[in-house]
Amino acid sequence: MALCRHHSTIWRFVRTHGAGLLIFAGTAAAVLPAAGQEQPEMVSLDNRARLFAELARDVEHLEQQGNILKRAVKLVTPSVVHIEAKRDDDARNLNKTVEEAGSGVVIERTGKYFVITNRHVIKYSSMSNIKIKLSDGRQLTPTQVWADRETDIAILALQAKNLIPANIGDSDKLDIGDFVLAVGSPFGLSHSVTYGIISAKGRRDLQLGDDGVTNQDFLQTDAAINPGNSGGPLLNLRGEVIGINTAIASSSGGNEGIGFTIPVNMVMVVADQLIDHGQVVRAYLGVQLDATFTREEAVAAGLQRPEGARITGITPRSPAELAKLKPGDVILTFNGYRVEDDDHLINLVSLTPVDKEIEISLVRDTQTVRMRVRVGNRSDLKPVIETSRNE
Repeated sequence: MALCRHHSTIWRFVRTHGAGLLIFAGTAAAVLPAAGQEQPEMVSLDNRARLFAELARDVEHLEQQGNILKRAVKLVTPSVVHIEAKRDDDARNLNKTVEEAGSGVVIERTGKYFVITNRHVIKYSSMSNIKIKLSDGRQLTPTQVWADRETDIAILALQAKNLIPANIGDSDKLDIGDFVLAVGSPFGLSHSVTYGIISAKGRRDLQLGDDGVTNQDFLQTDAAINPGNSGGPLLNLRGEVIGINTAIASSSGGNEGIGFTIPVNMVMVVADQLIDHGQVVRAYLGVQLDATFTREEAVAAGLQRPEGARITGITPRSPAELAKLKPGDVILTFNGYRVEDDDHLINLVSLTPVDKEIEISLVRDTQTVRMRVRVGNRSDLKPVIETSRNE
């Protein structure tokens, strides 16, 4: 699994060593019709004129629909930035300069401006080595940087006038098949736009190297995402940001039609906490979960198939103990969201405001039970040594 960042030295090598690398080339050959192949029907000049006129009318209708894409791109482009981050360890390697390049999107919070991007784009760089290039040509350096390792989200504070923040959408409303646009700087080509659909939702088991991205709930898209797109926005056709592009599945290092995006609802929970508190304060429930919940166990619990999250243990003096949850309970909904599996519950709990009381539904002894629980602060949780997963 590749994080879609871009090392600018690689792009300079490609650009310097022949533009032909960017051009499809081939040899021309005469192609003769095969025996028995049907030949195109001859059309008179009068009919050709009529058919061209009909085609023009049909294309005009299609172009009107296509204008939606153009309008969305025009509205969001001023909010998308190109980021270059020089690594702080370059001083140890005087013969080579390494830069991470990525993308970002401007947001506004309480009258102040910030850029959302991926942590992996800027994690090796100090503030003075991070350059943010705006669509109007200005280049800025952030005044403050916050990052969250568990979600791979970073926030860069800006001090500048006349910035244009993006509109934020609702990623919970997305369905598989929805049309989306990706905007970013693939291979350093800033403000490039690609088009596709949401291919899948709820990808929570990606292996993203040693970056420690444990809170995963990725959207999958076939909109072309390449190195340098990291941190750039994924948009709906309303021009609203519905995700932050983060990674690609690729055997070549380039786009192969499988890209992954952090849903913007998750992004904004993390962003608001970073801006307000300088860190993400995560909630906890105090349960150990069964990561291998089988079909046989689900049927025995009264379910038709494995779903939800099965509790295998309760942390003493935790919110779960206070709410009288028990081992063997299968949590089906949490705060109105249907729980798909243990990873999903971990994400839902982690991003819930600390001390918030929420409703859960569960199956206990084949019966559905509803109860309320107030989640606690994970920093108050002492480490528990367990072979199963903790939340």
